[in-house]
Amino acid sequence: MPAPESAPPDTPPPVPADPLRMAPLTLPGDRELVLRVMPLPADLNANGDIFGGWIMAQVDLAGAVLPSRIARGRIATVAVNQFVFKQAVSLGDLLSFYARIQRVGKTSVTVHVEVFAERNPADLQVVKVTEASITYVAIDREGKPRPLPAR
Repeated sequence: MPAPESAPPDTPPPVPADPLRMAPLTLPGDRELVLRVMPLPADLNANGDIFGGWIMAQVDLAGAVLPSRIARGRIATVAVNQFVFKQAVSLGDLLSFYARIQRVGKTSVTVHVEVFAERNPADLQVVKVTEASITYVAIDREGKPRPLPAR
């Protein structure tokens, strides 16, 4: 099966015909599926939506996957450069986190993370709910920045 053409940045991932696979393993181009999770009732805020802080924590975990591979060792979140909540996340949404490397420096890696929600399985909708840019730094045993290994 040929790979699909690259989609515009705000286009949700394509939904395959197989009902057991509601979202693809990878998106076209340079984005990679790094995390998939369904929020639980304990993750609700006082308004009945999923708490934004919980989403931020999941984005931080998802964003660390690619820099960890590059750093081949310990990393730490050093900056949240941008974080945008585009739509509320609801109980029952299945969240898919896609990441791509934005920049690799001497000691740091910046990642762009996009989060899509699959909702209403009977009449499936896939919507972008969050996106963020996060920078991670490679650290040594003492927690000091260290150079990234040669690629």
